[in-house]
Amino acid sequence: MGLSSEAVNKLQSAFNDACADRDKGLPGVVGVAVGRDGKELFAHAAGKRGFGSEEPMTLDNIFWIASCTKMITGVACMQLVEQGKLSLDDAAQTESLCPELKDLQVLQSDGKLVAKKRGITLRMLLTHTAGFGYTFFNNELRDHSKPIGYDEFSGHLSDIIQPLVFQPGEGWQYGVGIDFAGFCVERATGLSLNQYFQKNIFQPLGLKNISMFPNGQMKDRLAYMNSRAPDGKLSPRDHLLHRPLVVATQEEIDSCVNSGGAGCFAKPQEYCQILATLLNDGKSPKTGAQILQKATVDSMFQNQISQFPDFGRQGIPPAKPDLTNEIPDLYPGKSQGWGLTFMISDGPTGRSNGTGHWAGLPNLFWWCDREKGVAGIIASQVLPFADAQVLGLWVNFESGVYSGLLQ
Repeated sequence: MGLSSEAVNKLQSAFNDACADRDKGLPGVVGVAVGRDGKELFAHAAGKRGFGSEEPMTLDNIFWIASCTKMITGVACMQLVEQGKLSLDDAAQTESLCPELKDLQVLQSDGKLVAKKRGITLRMLLTHTAGFGYTFFNNELRDHSKPIGYDEFSGHLSDIIQPLVFQPGEGWQYGVGIDFAGFCVERATGLSLNQYFQKNIFQPLGLKNISMFPNGQMKDRLAYMNSRAPDGKLSPRDHLLHRPLVVATQEEIDSCVNSGGAGCFAKPQEYCQILATLLNDGKSPKTGAQILQKATVDSMFQNQISQFPDFGRQGIPPAKPDLTNEIPDLYPGKSQGWGLTFMISDGPTGRSNGTGHWAGLPNLFWWCDREKGVAGIIASQVLPFADAQVLGLWVNFESGVYSGLLQ
């Protein structure tokens, strides 16, 4: 498999053009696509390291990948399910590992809190059916948290322990549930989530530039965080996931939440090697390491929430407009489902039915099409989420990859 030179040239031009307007375009962006064999079909960096910078964006720059971390946490959880150390449907086990879940209350539309009716399972956490939300995507949860508010990116456990927004198992809402799935991994293994990732996922795949606590070399290559105003103008902003970037001592690191929902920093080319491993049924095409069994990968790509067929169309409000735009529909596919930590959908770009995909808050988007053997990521560091320009480039990117494939 390869990509035609014409397709490569067109895509490179599209990425470069997207960054041409230094004030209202994209400050910098990286796109990478891979095949089942792990070989790169496309890898290109365009624009600058950030708004106001004269340094070019490069393929070696490090991005906060935010919710793209969730898929990695899913891999970790499913490794432990394979080993019998975690169960997907044992609420007693999940709430024993995470006693914080036992006494959670459910926020009602009138602002009152009521007791939850049933236990929370690992499957609920991985499929966003446990009842958790995010304050930046949920007006009621945001308002309930006033005047102090919740900051899901603070690195403090107290910001993750939030009321539920519906009874466990009775709806779908995107939220902090996968952070608790990460806590299950930590408490079942005695390792921090970052340590577990390094030992059981990143090292077997030969990845050296993914971490929840970037080393000095990674921080030296960190892409800058940017903000877009309603009139389209760009400006620089402080990094949203600040604490993991400034902790210095082991004591400070140990006290910082390892966020299974949003904690990783990564070089996009290395993230794509995890996607290539999923394309290749759990076996790294580069190192030969089998990190998941094929049947496990199959289950991750199966719709787990058929009882909520319109979950993606219920709409997400811009509860914190500096972090997200309004999202009326999660993806324009004919069929929508949710696997074990990511969305599953067909779509207009040429992707197969059952393609896995998801995103990261500063406008990163990945997809993984096991049927056609192609995956990729587009990475930026622009807030708020659902930036129209990145979305347009993602569609162009994915479509260009499919139309240019050489079998």
